Amino acid sequence: MNSRFRRRSLLNSSEDNDPMSVVSNLFDVAMVFAVALMVALVSRYNMTEMFSQEDFTMVKNPGKENMEIITKEGEKISRYTPSGNKDSSSGKGKRVGVAYELENGDIIYVPE
Repeated sequence: MNSRFRRRSLLNSSEDNDPMSVVSNLFDVAMVFAVALMVALVSRYNMTEMFSQEDFTMVKNPGKENMEIITKEGEKISRYTPSGNKDSSSGKGKRVGVAYELENGDIIYVPE
């Protein structure tokens, strides 16, 4: 008779009747997955500079229509996207010098 009661007590344990234990376990798994995904994305796109203490400037898509300049100074991160309307800035400046590119890739600026 004792073995019969033991079987029932094993089948009716209090842990099996708690439906929230499954939800909490799924939440823990989802959090671990989200953190792992964030670490993988940061390392894949070489964005580890965002977490360092050093200031930096990064240019995304240089020379293209969708170019962006991202600057980090201390805790402040700013993003600059040049406007596509280049005619609006013409005539507002003056020529101050000439820049020459040498065969080895160096650029020399000669002020006027």
